[in-house]
Order: sequence, then C-alpha cells, then structure tokens
Amino acid sequence: MFNNGRQERHCDMADYLDRIGSGLVLTRPEIFGFDYIPDEIVGREDEKRELASMFIGLAHSEGTARAVVTGPVGSGKTALVKTFCRDITRHLVGKRDIMTVHINCRNANTATRVVQRIIQHMDEGHPHRGLAADELLSSIRRLIQNSNKHMILVLDEVDHLLRHSGDDLLYKLLRLDEDQDSIGTLSLVMISQEQVLDLLETAVISRMGHSSHLRLSSYSESGLLKIAQQRCELGLTNGSCSEDILELIAQSAASLGDARRVIELLEGAAKRAESSGRSKIQAKDVQKIVLSLPTYVDSDNIIELPSDCMLILMGISRRLRRSESLTSGEAENLYHVVCEEYDQKPKGHTTVWKHLKHMAELDIIATKYDNVADGRGRTLHISMPHMLPSDVQRRVETFIKKRLRR
Repeated sequence: MFNNGRQERHCDMADYLDRIGSGLVLTRPEIFGFDYIPDEIVGREDEKRELASMFIGLAHSEGTARAVVTGPVGSGKTALVKTFCRDITRHLVGKRDIMTVHINCRNANTATRVVQRIIQHMDEGHPHRGLAADELLSSIRRLIQNSNKHMILVLDEVDHLLRHSGDDLLYKLLRLDEDQDSIGTLSLVMISQEQVLDLLETAVISRMGHSSHLRLSSYSESGLLKIAQQRCELGLTNGSCSEDILELIAQSAASLGDARRVIELLEGAAKRAESSGRSKIQAKDVQKIVLSLPTYVDSDNIIELPSDCMLILMGISRRLRRSESLTSGEAENLYHVVCEEYDQKPKGHTTVWKHLKHMAELDIIATKYDNVADGRGRTLHISMPHMLPSDVQRRVETFIKKRLRR
C-alpha cells in the first residue's frame, strides 16, 4: 500500500509538469524575448522613413551620417535602429561595405571601455589593455581603413557615458577623419531615453547637426495592436488568440504606450491559458496578467513637474535608494538640504504638502497614513513602488540642471 501511495504521488508530481512545452498556445517562446528583433518593425513607418533620410549620403564612398534617437521606455528605439542598420547594410551591398558596431553604454560607461569594445568587435586579438583612449582611437581608425568598410557605430543608452565621462569621446569620434588621407570612415548613432542633447557641448551638437534628432513618442493603441498581431502570428499557434483578445491587450497597454508591456501581456496570457490546459486565450487570462504587472511612470510626468517639486523628489529618491519608505517630515527636511545644494530658497510646509499630493496623484510616489503610537495623530509614509529610485534620481538630476539655468 505504501508503495502504491508513493507511486500515485510520483504520478501527480509528473502530471503537473505535463503542460510545460505542450505547445497548446506558445510555439516559439523566443519571439517574446527581450532581445528578439523581428524582421519588420511595425507601427513606426514614418519614423523609419525619417531615419533613412538622415543616411541618404551613405551611398556615396565618402558619405557619413549622424543621428540621435530619443524616446520613452518601450518606444522601440533600439529595435528601430538595429533593423535600420541591418536593412541599410543589405541595401548598399555592391555599393558600400557596411559594418555595424552596437555598444550599450550602461555596460561600457567610460571612453576607454567604449573604444575597447569597438576594437574587440573588429579584431578580438588586437591588444587594448594598457593603452590610452587616444591610442585606441588611432587603432580604430587604422582597422576601419584596412578593412575597406564603413562603420556605423551605435551608442545605446549613451546618457550613461555622458554622465560618467562627458562628451569628449563623441567629439573625437566625430573628428576621426580629420587630417587623414581617407574620409567617410564612421557614422554615429546615439540612443537615449533622455533629451541627450542637453548633455552635449555646443561643439558636439554642431558636428552632429541640428536636423539629426529623431524623437519617438510612445506607441499609439493602433501601433500596439500591430505589435500584438505580429507577435501572435510569429509565436502562437494558429487560432489561439482572437482579434478581440489582441485588441483587449492593446487597450490594456495603451495608457503606457510601451511595446514591451503589450508583448509581456500577450506572453503572460498565453502561458496562463496553456498552463490551464486550454488552447485559446481568454479575456480572464489577460485581466489576470494586467493585475499582476507593476505600473510604470512616464518620464514626461517628471519633466513637467514644477522646479520645487523636482527638488522634493530629488531628496525622496536619494533616501529611497537605501530605505523602503520615509515620512513626510523627513521628505521636507531632505528638500531643504537639496535646496541648499542647488542654492534655492525652500518653499513652506503647505507648498511641500501640495507637491507631495500632486506626485502621489501621478503615481510617481505612493503615500500611506499610519496612526501614531500615542494616538495623537497620523504620520504620512512615502514609498516609490512604480519606479527605481536610482532612475528617478538620475532623471531629476538631468532635468533640474536645465530647469534652473533658465
């Protein structure tokens, strides 16, 4: 009897795994991966044409191009640039040999690291340790010229490089052909969430060109629907997701306009349906996933805050990097510290309270009252469940400098 019971338990344990990989709904999980880039970018037709217009001169042997692509999280900046680089490389076959080097500056936030990554891409055996950035730049120029190729260098999340090391490297890259026999060596594309032009010196902006900025807005609901339709066709079984469900998913993500959110919703709903033993996604699957996902704050909400509100948020975000919450009194004290740091006169208690309420309404912060132990009042506690405090601090530091210069 004991053996039979153990056998039954063993069967039960095996049964609960049966639906993993069943393929009832999800056929190609990689389609929903963070790094997956589809052959065709949907919902960005106008933006593709505008980016292409910046590279018209690239068909000529000495032509170069510059582009700055900015936009909020999930607006498809990286995907757009990667597909464009792939497409223009194919388009110019027989006219010009293109190589693309894509570097994420979150992981390479110094000039030396960036140029080392470029060299590693071109020649893995090339010595790069112990050499200064200028020496490495000379090596890059020589390697490109010897390859008889034109390089499109993409610096993704370039704001990390600019905040850590400034824009000196960009200036040198843009002058790579100066005083050289050959020209047309390198084209430069920068990608950032922020208004990265605010972090650049005038000399760099002049060389980039004022018409080279492409700003992506958040996706419209129709754009999100196109993305959901595309991923459904590529990654789910035929007939597993109706058009009504895809429209529901697009509607659920529309307030954020985030492509990643609509992909995450579709994948989550597909997994939930499959784990329930069903071959079709239902509305309840989508609704359940919507409730389980965190909300995110659009950085535009931060940009539009009054200056004093930004200074209050600066103090709050700094504290919440090492604490789960703080009181409104602590927030007000930190605001005074930040005002002193930025040489600003702090506003009164009522104004601070008004700004805290406003930020809570925007979901930038969350507030909760707790009764004081002796029963003589309530304390307001502040937290930040919807964003990383470090990201908020970084954004505010960028925006406030520009604001206070006015």
